[in-house]
Parts: sequence; C-alpha cells; structure tokens
Amino acid sequence: MTTRSETRTALDHLLTEIEHRNPAQPEFHQAAHEVLETLAPVLAARPEYAEPGLVERLVEPERQVIFRVPWQDDQGRVHVNRGFRVEFNSALGPYKGGLRFHPSVNLGVIKFLGFEQIFKNALTGLGIGGGKGGSDFDPHGRSDAEVMRFCQSFMTELYRHIGEHTDVPAGDIGVGGREIGYLFGQYRRITNRWEAGVLTGKGAGWGGSLIRPEATGYGNVLFAAAMLRERGEDLEGQTAVVSGSGNVAIYTIEKLTALGANAVTCSDSSGYVVDEKGIDLDLLKQIKEVERGRVDSYAERRGSSARFVPGGSVWDVPADLALPSATQNELDENDAATLIRNGVKAVSEGANMPATPEAVHLLQQAGVAFGPGKAANAGGVAVSALEMAQNHARTSWTAERVEEELADIMTNIHTTCHETAERYDAPGDYVTGANIAGFERVADAMLAQGVI
Repeated sequence: MTTRSETRTALDHLLTEIEHRNPAQPEFHQAAHEVLETLAPVLAARPEYAEPGLVERLVEPERQVIFRVPWQDDQGRVHVNRGFRVEFNSALGPYKGGLRFHPSVNLGVIKFLGFEQIFKNALTGLGIGGGKGGSDFDPHGRSDAEVMRFCQSFMTELYRHIGEHTDVPAGDIGVGGREIGYLFGQYRRITNRWEAGVLTGKGAGWGGSLIRPEATGYGNVLFAAAMLRERGEDLEGQTAVVSGSGNVAIYTIEKLTALGANAVTCSDSSGYVVDEKGIDLDLLKQIKEVERGRVDSYAERRGSSARFVPGGSVWDVPADLALPSATQNELDENDAATLIRNGVKAVSEGANMPATPEAVHLLQQAGVAFGPGKAANAGGVAVSALEMAQNHARTSWTAERVEEELADIMTNIHTTCHETAERYDAPGDYVTGANIAGFERVADAMLAQGVI
C-alpha cells in the first residue's frame, strides 16, 4: 500500500506539472492545489485511486473551446470579445455549469470554475458532470439591444458544442434571466428545436424552474445553518455580513431574514452599505434588479439606519456570520483576521472560491466553521438539475416541492461532508470532507468507465 508520504510526493509533483502545463492561470492553480492537497489520505487508503493516470485525467479538461464573438453596439461600432467553454468532466453526466460575462474572464478563470464544478456537482448526488464558460464581455451599462446582439453572436458559436444530453450551461455573474432568454432564443432559432433542457435559469413561463433564482443564496444559508446546528446553535438572532448585491447576495439576505438572522450589509465594486436595521430587500431589488444601479443609492434612499462606505472592506463590520457572495479571492488573510477578532462563528461561501487559501487556513485554525463554495453554494446547480428533470418530463413543479428538494439536497451535502471528514481523521474540516466526498464519487465513475 502506498504511504501518505509517498502519495504527498506524487501529488506535489503533479501540482508542479499542472503549473508548467497551464502557465499564467493562477486561479486554476489555486483551485487544483486546494483540492489535491486534501486527497493524500484517500489516495493512500484506496490504492485503486492512486493508479497512474486517474488524478492526471481529472485535472485535464476533456475539451476546451475558445472562440471569437463579434458584435455591434448601438452606434454601429464593431467589438470583438472572446468566448470560452471548458467541458471538464462528464463521468457523472452531461457537463453542467454556468456562463460568466465579466471583463475578468479568461481561460484560467473558466478552468478554475469548471474544476470546482466537478466536485460541487458530484456532491449534489445528481447525474451532472462539470463544466463552465463565459466571455470577457461586460454587460454593465449596455442596452438591452446590445446585450441581445452579443448573446446572439455568442450562441451562434456555442450552440454546436452544447445540448441537453451533452452540455447544459446556466447563468453566473453577468448572466441573468435577460441573457439566458436571448441565448435560448438564438439556440432555438439556429437548431429549429424546442430543446428546453439545453439551458437552465430560464423564465418560469417557458421551461424554467421556480426557486432557481433563489437557489444558490438559499442553499448557502441552509448549509450555514447546518454548520451552526452541528455546534448546538441556530440562525435566530445572529448578525450576518454579506458581500455582493447580485442574485446570490440578494437571496442569501432573503433566506437569512426568513430564518431570523439580521443581514446588515451588501456591496458592489463602488463600496459597501451597512444597515443596522437589516437590509431592506425590496429597496435593494429595485436598485439592483430593476434600475441596475449602485449600492450607494441604497444608503441615500434608506434613511438614517444605513450608511455607504466607499471602497473599504465589508469584512470590517462585526458579525456572527460571514457569507462572501461576490467573487473569487475577495476575502483575504487580513479580512479573516478581522472577522476572527470580531467574533465570527461561521463563514459560508456563496461565491466560488471567495476566500484565499491563507484566509481559509486562518479561519480553520481559529475554530471558525468554514463552508467551502463547492459544498455551500451547490444549491444553484442542484436546482438547475431539477429544472432539467422538469424539462425532460415537460412538467413544472410547485415552489414548495422545489424548495423541499433543495433543503434535502443541502442537508445531505452537509452530512456527507461532515461524515467524510470524520472518516479521514479531519473532524469539522468541511474543505477536506467536500473535496474527498466529491472526488470519491467522480473517481468511482471514471474507474468504471475505463481509460477515456
């Protein structure tokens, strides 16, 4: 049997090779390190997983597609963006993962997101593989007509790589209901098929699932609640800081409020808002979802209970819970130290990899319950898979049924991560539990299907 020391050496060699084969992709390197550094115990205990080639195949995408996206703005000027789709692993089912439209998007970012998606999707227990895509296009400030023309051009290339049994994209940062509608319309126009299961996050009246917009935020709060229950506490009366003001943040705040917690912050690239009375969801939704404005106007319109802090760090606000829900690496070691000094009990990731490795290590050392994104924010992709199931059956479930399914899935994810961590002598370490549990499910499928 291979020892843990020998396994650790082999993994270190593989990590060096990943950096060499994928230069200038720091986000992907970070994601690979975060997963592989926790796998030594399971590779030592399960020799079949340590066979040459399995982990090497897992860290190499099955397919990477990069394409040009030309489009015209309202003044007739031609712009050229770059589109991406990384189909990472299909051992468990069709590739599944969102599309991100943001200037920061590049191949390394998409590969990091796609790699995380493999394990996140596996943890749901549903039959979906891992993939991700997007573009460096920025929809902010663009008219509906400009966004439509971009989406149509993007789908004119993407359509040939996706399908309800092949690859099923969804939304992510910069891709909401408007963008999904334009993308689906163009797919339908090109293929001459009503293939509802090809995209998720659709409108409820034309193939979408109820609770899908809320699912990532709701699921993250449910995971945080499960971590607290494990420590003999609940959400009632807890103060929470939430970063971001997009879909994930809004519905994180909504579920926190429904369960008796007081969410006092939201943020965007301009700064953050602190509202001691708790964030007014109706006002926030009006500003962000209808007006597509900035959070500084929330403070102006809310009154004396709210203040806007330009720039700065939302993590400076004292709270019992922290739920980073904006973007990757937004919570660093200094932020973690501040949260710990302020008495934070739990941190649960609504965004993908929002805490840096140094921050995670510091939080765990301090005994803070830490829910990694691949477990805590899996509710979104879980309900996407439920949307696919409804599409296949040409039916629509009630909101109550979808929310019950979501609650069951998040409870099972928490239980799986907690029990797996204990099984590998890492009690309370949800990072190790999530990585190993997701890996085991994918690895078993890969072994069963041969070297492909």
